[in-house]
Formats: sequence, structure tokens, C-alpha cells
Amino acid sequence: MEIRFCNTLTLAKDRFIPLESNRVRMYVCGPTVYDLVHIGNARVFVLFDALRRFLREVGYEVVFVQNFTDVDDKIIKKSQELGVDPKEVAEQYIEEYWRDARALGIEQATVHPRATEHIPEMIALIRKLEEKGFTYSVEGDVLFDVSRFPDYGKLSKKKLDELQEGARVEARYAKRNPADFVLWKSAKPGEPFWESPWGKGRPGWHIECSAMAMRYLGETLDIHAGGIDLVFPHHENEIAQSEAATGKPFVRYFLHNGYVTINAEKMSKSLGNIITVRELLEQYSAKAIRLALFGTHYRNPINIDQNLLEASSQFLERIKNFLRNFAFIRRKVEENPSRRVEGEDDVLGEVVHFQKLFLEALADDFNTPQALGVFGDFMRFGNRYLLPSRGRWSVKVLGAMDAFLGVVERVLGIIPWTELGMEDREVQALVEERERARRERNFALADTLRERIRALGYVVEDTPLGARFFRSEGRER
Repeated sequence: MEIRFCNTLTLAKDRFIPLESNRVRMYVCGPTVYDLVHIGNARVFVLFDALRRFLREVGYEVVFVQNFTDVDDKIIKKSQELGVDPKEVAEQYIEEYWRDARALGIEQATVHPRATEHIPEMIALIRKLEEKGFTYSVEGDVLFDVSRFPDYGKLSKKKLDELQEGARVEARYAKRNPADFVLWKSAKPGEPFWESPWGKGRPGWHIECSAMAMRYLGETLDIHAGGIDLVFPHHENEIAQSEAATGKPFVRYFLHNGYVTINAEKMSKSLGNIITVRELLEQYSAKAIRLALFGTHYRNPINIDQNLLEASSQFLERIKNFLRNFAFIRRKVEENPSRRVEGEDDVLGEVVHFQKLFLEALADDFNTPQALGVFGDFMRFGNRYLLPSRGRWSVKVLGAMDAFLGVVERVLGIIPWTELGMEDREVQALVEERERARRERNFALADTLRERIRALGYVVEDTPLGARFFRSEGRER
């Protein structure tokens, strides 16, 4: 299967060919751990978690690195506000990240390096840049001289003379070029520091990612991903310092997801419209949130509002109803299996084709909306096949359907089998009780039980094979 990604570096949809035939080296910028994860962060983590899963599904070994920035101006500021050590702030919010990541079904990376555990690698990288003449010092800080790197701007497509200063903190002094950035910051009173050849201090933000990425993935990465806001200056600066040090391409495929807005407004603290994952999980299921994020192509902006989340919740109900239908028929087939069913090869071919289309959509620049469309078509096809009036079903076809559901879950993480069992247990018991009442011709009790089931948000359908039930919303008509 040919895979193509829209590469920010080339502005083209490039064929994906990793450095090693069956191994992918992938780095995603992780959180700066000073606050709870918000939906903008979550879009990055969920999307590229799924991309990693997809690459693994189609046969690659993926070495996936996602860092924690655990020393930073924002962490220091938060620690000063709380009157605690910056380490305590970082530890607390790393734990909060894990809590939200587990809730959203985000898998652990192969490695989650922390910046504070890789200071020697950062110092060594800065020393190499210094030896090659790419640095200069001002008031104890070590800066990268972008004028010494001719390719500066090749990712963001910015001209050096057009660039505005893009650092995380305001400059304390005059730079040779406005775009020059700090590699090592001299220590300020009350801030954490490490000993270095340039005195006590701490690393700049950009050098952290380069050092950690190369420590675990080598000098050239296959994929580097993150939000579009990181193109400049962060990823641009990573390229400059890494390639200046090694003389080799740093990244072959840069992938960036689009901006997140909240109710059509830019998400920002000044507007007070930042929505944390924790807040969303109080209103919507994790799988509904994942579905919402997959419903827009990763490179496009996404607007998070009630309409989007309600629509994804309804799509999730469609999935649950399909799973109920599928499980109902599969139980009946297991009770009375057929050796062979007429026309099973044609139906089997249809199911296999749906799976092929699903993976091909993801191979085309990770087009999750198209993949979800294929999955929706499969569910419509499947519900028709699973009609009780059919009477006989192929074990092979049901097995292929189950296999496709497995692919969708392993890649996108949206199949709610566990959630389904939890919420259906009470309803299933009521349906079975109603069945007994009907067999005993106690129709008054059966009608009462039907109303109780309806009050829980389900409808009961009597079929020649017995009663089955569905959520009233999200049901295919």
C-alpha cells in the first residue's frame, strides 16, 4: 500500500518512504507540564497517536517519542504562584497528563523523555554548535546565529529579512538578528539551574526537542509532528540547530495539524475560552471526543462546539447500535452455525473491500473523515446483512466483519465494546424478563417492561429470532 503525507517541508503530498524499510522513527512534541491538557493539546496527541497506530497496523515497527517539557518559564511562573518547587509542578501535571491520556485512549509512546533528564545531551549539542561557529554569547546566554545557517526559513517559507522575533520570552538584549534564539539561558535568582561550560543556567526550549529526538531516534527522523503553531519558530529552529550540528537532514516528513477554535473563536486564556479535556469528559464520552477530532482532516482547522460534539455522540450511538445488532446475530449463529450460506463469497468480498477502502483513505494523507465515511457505509451495509428476516448468516462473513471492527478499533480507538457492555447490562436483563413474560402470556407485564426500557432511551424490536434492542437516537432508519 502506498502511503502519502502532505509534507510541510515540501508543500507537496509526498510518498512516504522511511529510512529503514520496516521501521519508522517518529517524534511528536509533547506537553509543557504546567497546566491541564486542553482540547488543542488533545488534538495533537489523539491524531498522531492514531497515525502511529495506523503505521503499525500496515506493518511498520514504529519507534515513537513524545517528550515532556518539564523546565520552562511557564512552569517556573506557576511554581512561584503556588510557592512550591518547579519539580512539584511538573510532576503534578505529568500525572494529570497521564490521567487524561488514559481516559482518551492515547497509548504510551515508546519513550517519554523529560527535558531535565537530558541536560548533558543538550550541553553536548550546544558545544558542537559552538565549535562549528554557529553560536555567540550575550550576558551569559548562548544564542544561535541564524545568519550562519543558509537554509533558515525552509520550513516556514519565511525570508530571513522578513522574520520577526518569535521567542517564548521577550529579548533582554540586542541580538545580531531578530530571529536568533537562545540555546542556553543564564540562571536568574530563584530559578532552577544546571552547571555548564557557560556557567549556571538551563536550556532553551528549542534545543530540548532536538537533543531528545536525536538521542532516541538518531540524527535523521522519518516523521516530526505537532500543531501548526509550532512551524515557526519552534520547528524551524529545531531544523537549524540540528542540521547545523550534524550536517544531515533532521526530518524527512513534517506533519502539522490545523488550529483549534472554540465556538468559532480562537482559543486563548485572554478570551477565557480554553476547554480542558477534563471538562469535556464530564459531558461527553472519550470515544465521542475522539470521533469529533477525527471528523475533520488533521491539516484543516477544527471548531469545537456543542453541535460538533453532539453529532459525534450520535455517530457513536450508530456504532453502538450496529454492535448490538452484530452481537445479537452472532450469538444466534453460534447457537446454530451453518456450514455454508449461499452468496457468502460476494458478501465476504464486500466486507474485505470496505476494510481496503478504510486503510486506503488513511494512506492518503491520513484522511480520517473519509475513513469514517467508509466505516459509516460499512455499518449501513452490515445492518442490511444482519436483518433477522435473512434467516441464515455466514460464519466467515461475521468473522470478516469482526476483523474489520478490530482494524478500526486498533487504528482509531472508537469501537465502544466495553462501554456497550456496561450500559447494556440493565437493559439486557429487562429484555430477557420481558421475553419470559411474553412466553408466559403475561402481556401486561411485557408492556410495562417495554415502557421501562423506553424510559432508559432504548427501543425493543421483536424478531423471529427473539427480541433485540437499540438506542433510540443514532439508529439507522
